[in-house]
Amino acid sequence: MAVGQTDFPNMPPISGIQIGTTNAGIKQTVRDDLLIFQFSETATCAAVFTQNAFCAAPVVLARENLLQSPRWLLINSGNANAGTGEQGMVDARQTCDDLVQITGGKMQQVLPFSTGVIGQSLPVEKIKNALPKAVSNLAENNWENAARAIMTTDTFPKGVSKEISLNGETITINGISKGAGMIQPNMATMLSFIATDAKISQPLLQQCLSNATELSFNRITVDGDTSTNDACVLMASGCSNAPQILAGSENHTLFSAAILDVAKALAELIVRDGEGATKLMRIVVSEASSDAEAVQVAKTIAHSPLVKTAFFASDPNWGRILAAVGRAGVVEMELEKIRLYLDDVCIVRDGGRAADYTEEAGQAVMNQAEIQIGVKLGRGDFSQTVLTCDFSYDYVKINAEYRT
Repeated sequence: MAVGQTDFPNMPPISGIQIGTTNAGIKQTVRDDLLIFQFSETATCAAVFTQNAFCAAPVVLARENLLQSPRWLLINSGNANAGTGEQGMVDARQTCDDLVQITGGKMQQVLPFSTGVIGQSLPVEKIKNALPKAVSNLAENNWENAARAIMTTDTFPKGVSKEISLNGETITINGISKGAGMIQPNMATMLSFIATDAKISQPLLQQCLSNATELSFNRITVDGDTSTNDACVLMASGCSNAPQILAGSENHTLFSAAILDVAKALAELIVRDGEGATKLMRIVVSEASSDAEAVQVAKTIAHSPLVKTAFFASDPNWGRILAAVGRAGVVEMELEKIRLYLDDVCIVRDGGRAADYTEEAGQAVMNQAEIQIGVKLGRGDFSQTVLTCDFSYDYVKINAEYRT
């Protein structure tokens, strides 16, 4: 089940970025579950990783290898290789070494990523046996296959493509992501891979990615759980005819904005595919004293099971939103200044239910598939938006049966 339009877009090839997929039979044999990205020697690579203390072995190894001029990404679904101790590190290194035995290069030039069940050993032999086919399938137009290969409980492949012009030359940006549950980004809590043909240094690319993820993937939540595994990678092949992007330039501004647009679109697709989701909620907190305060209030609402179940029932039980705002930890909150809205329907004003609010007006909004919750704190000029979804019966069923 997903909320809204979810068709996979046309994604043009990106020069210098090749993609190969195959089925290794890690957890299933129906669709591809092994993915390789290979990029040009001129490429730069940036990444952000989960802040979960029990981060998976591939996350540890990818962090180590990030500054070693990576040439390959090796991704598997169906097994997280998390909670696997020292053997997990051995297995992660082995799969990277198995790849470069085919492609050439060094193990340190491979960034590994895994997603799936936690606490089970990585099936190294299955991956080793499947690698030759994945390498033989390397091509620049395999974006939809790549998006499908990283899916776990996702119901659709997620992709976004954007083109911009720098000095009259076209720059292409493609991105894919996976994620539907265990989503509460603490950068990052999903897998996302974004590629471009732009020329840009690694430090500046890292800055662009870090800024973009803070305002996109770090502004979504499905269930409040931060994953052990996930990451976001931004690859720049350097194969465009456009000049190199320099810090502080107009091209830097244009490129950064485009990366943010792609990241926001991918993040929204994750929420639309939230496990069992029937509604998409945009929580807009404005008139806050800081960005951090606005995010704090928005995420308190977004993480409330009572709020999320009320939205699943299309029940305008606004008291649950009010209670969440009240326990968000805002210091010296002035209740009479706060206004709460469902879309443009004011539900709370002057410390209580708005005098002109009607249950019929609230119900009309709650019947929609996409709803904006507005919170005006009356404390300042800062505003932030967090996206979330409802909790349905299917969310419990999907997660109760995840290992069966």
